[in-house]
Amino acid sequence: MSNDPMAAVVQYVDGFNHGDVTAMAATCADPMQILDGMAPHVWQGPTASEDWWRDVLTEGEHVGASGYHITLGDPRHVDVTSDHAYIVVPATMSFDLQGRQVTQTGSVFTVALRKADTEWRLTAWAWAKGA
Repeated sequence: MSNDPMAAVVQYVDGFNHGDVTAMAATCADPMQILDGMAPHVWQGPTASEDWWRDVLTEGEHVGASGYHITLGDPRHVDVTSDHAYIVVPATMSFDLQGRQVTQTGSVFTVALRKADTEWRLTAWAWAKGA
């Protein structure tokens, strides 16, 4: 893994884009916390990513959404203090909703990370939905 904490964020999003919850979880610290607009809104603990992903798929099935894809912009903040990092990056989410393509722009992905040995791990993330 890179010495750049943004590389861990990109790796997490790549796992998401490929529907690979194992890859997503591999980039996370224990414990992990997720804050998202989808109920129940908060997931925490060693299986936070897996639990959140399960709920994404359940909600998607309920509303007819699938094919999720995140595109990250250039980070607004990549603040590193010793073995902690804080990243704020604009993002676009696209997905299929009941047969039509939807693109949500103006979202913000905020991530906290901790360096464990030589690797950056996500400790928390929050998604603020755009338009």
